[in-house]
Amino acid sequence: MLKLLFKLLTALNSETDPSQISLGFCFGLVLGFTPLFSMHNLLVLFLILALRVNVSAAILAWGFFTGMAYLLDPLFIQMGEYLLALPAMLDTWTMMYNSDFWRLTHFNHTLTLGSLVVSVIAFVPLFFIFKILILKYRKHLLASIRKSRFMQILKSNSLYQSYEKFAEFKNALT
Repeated sequence: MLKLLFKLLTALNSETDPSQISLGFCFGLVLGFTPLFSMHNLLVLFLILALRVNVSAAILAWGFFTGMAYLLDPLFIQMGEYLLALPAMLDTWTMMYNSDFWRLTHFNHTLTLGSLVVSVIAFVPLFFIFKILILKYRKHLLASIRKSRFMQILKSNSLYQSYEKFAEFKNALT
């Protein structure tokens, strides 16, 4: 976990494109909000690995948003119940449930459907919010954090120095 945090901090403090980090946070949001063993999570994992996404950001966001999901589950269930009870959608839900493929997606479960809809709705706005926050962090906070007493203590830590040596060695190999 500490290694992932170092990788995320390295990405935040480097010239890594903020869109890659922000996209990692957003994919982590979808993974964290929705039940883990869902078919759509396979698609999200594939996208994380196929696109240029910061994997450390995705994994850390996944953990964070999983914790938040427990607090938001009543909202997700309420959203799923609302969508499944819409009279205009009853024929669609029935057709989907009668199909083997759609039954595997578990969209007939209120929690799965509600959490996926909420995470998809939140995906785009949060992508831009995370991107703006990363840019503001780099512009306003990065220099002061690098000079802070905490960072000086952290950099003098043997674990951090070992990580820096490993990173230099790894970069020399590539």
